Amino acid sequence: MKHLNIKIYGKVQGVFYRVTTKAVADQLGVKGFVRNEKDGTVYVEAEGDEFSLGEFLEFCHKGPDKAVIEKVETAETEPKNYRNFEILKK
Repeated sequence: MKHLNIKIYGKVQGVFYRVTTKAVADQLGVKGFVRNEKDGTVYVEAEGDEFSLGEFLEFCHKGPDKAVIEKVETAETEPKNYRNFEILKK
């Protein structure tokens, strides 16, 4: 089990990024959350196995159709044992 903190920069708010991220996470069995940040970025905490997180991270670099990704920062930290994947409000 790995845990990643992911911050996505670019045109990522108002383009269904959070909803699409949740759908991808649910499909891959990734647990955690996604939320919009006040600075215009999207922040994600994701937990899963190596393969699932690799696929999930690949999605984060592409995003939904209307998103324009400029940069993705990741950091591996200790797992928090999330039970599901949620969309959090600011």
